[in-house]
Formats: sequence, C-alpha cells, structure tokens
Amino acid sequence: QVQLVESGGGLVQPGGSLRLSCAASGRSSSIRSMSWYRQAPGKERELVASITTGGNGNYADSVKGRFTISRNTQNTVYLQMNSLKSEDTAVYFCHAVTFPSGFNYWGQGTQVTVSS
Repeated sequence: QVQLVESGGGLVQPGGSLRLSCAASGRSSSIRSMSWYRQAPGKERELVASITTGGNGNYADSVKGRFTISRNTQNTVYLQMNSLKSEDTAVYFCHAVTFPSGFNYWGQGTQVTVSS
C-alpha cells in the first residue's frame, strides 16, 4: 500500500505562483512514476505532468513552460506552478504507479483557485 498526501493548494491571483507537494508513504520504494492530474468542475480529470524515477518530466500542452514537476529521493513530488491562469482552477490530484504490480494510487486532492 502507498499513501499520498497533497498540500500547497489555495487561492492565488492570475499571474501568481503556487507550489504543490505530494508526500508518499507506505511502500513508497515501489513507486515507478508519479504524476499530477487535475479536475475542473464539470470536466474530466486530465493529466497535468508526470515524472519517472529517472527524473524525466512530461507536461500537458496547456501547462508547458509554466509548470515544473520535480521529485526528491524520498518520493515527494512537487508541482511548481507559475503564471497561473483562471483556467488552471481545479482540484489537483497526486498519482503514483508502483512496479512491478502496476497498482495505481491517488491522493485526496487539493484545491487550486486562480481568481482576482
């Protein structure tokens, strides 16, 4: 079992920045990849960014150049969000996949609201 706990969400003005954190515990040494997803009201959950154990990050086109995903050796993953826009408003979820089981784990989500 892996537990994921997000933090760092909140209210920010357009153009501002936030940093989300996701701390993994339990059998975190089995985690292969970690990602951030988001879900806005009335929309499907979408992948924002992902990072492998090798440190390679992949991003949705809508956040490229504005968001940066990183991961430390203790399996905490961060999402640095700059130049935030109103359309970035959503609940952000941390996600992990373990190896070799391929099990998926989700955090409880953290609200990000971009508004003036």
